[in-house]
Amino acid sequence: MAIPHALPGQVVDVLPPGANLCDAKTVALFKSQDLEVMRLVLQAGKSLPPHKVPGEITIHCVAGAMSVTAEGAEHILRSGQLLYLRGSALHDVKALEDMCAIVTVALVT
Repeated sequence: MAIPHALPGQVVDVLPPGANLCDAKTVALFKSQDLEVMRLVLQAGKSLPPHKVPGEITIHCVAGAMSVTAEGAEHILRSGQLLYLRGSALHDVKALEDMCAIVTVALVT
């Protein structure tokens, strides 16, 4: 079964319903030929291991707080802050608090 993605012109809520981060899941909001946008949700203390993607990415914290380590530097993001990473940058993510972020990935074709 295909994951439902937003359609062009469709308004999408980026925060989980009721902003209940404890019950929310990470989901892809939409994917096009050149771009993918995901809602990343992690509970405090949870993390994503080091990884990289070919395209450039942005990580926009919309709730809570998180630590992103990229290319040897740790960046603390709080609600309203955005981090840009170049393509193929090795990075990891750790939730300092229950958090929600919008991750945008430029897809390399």
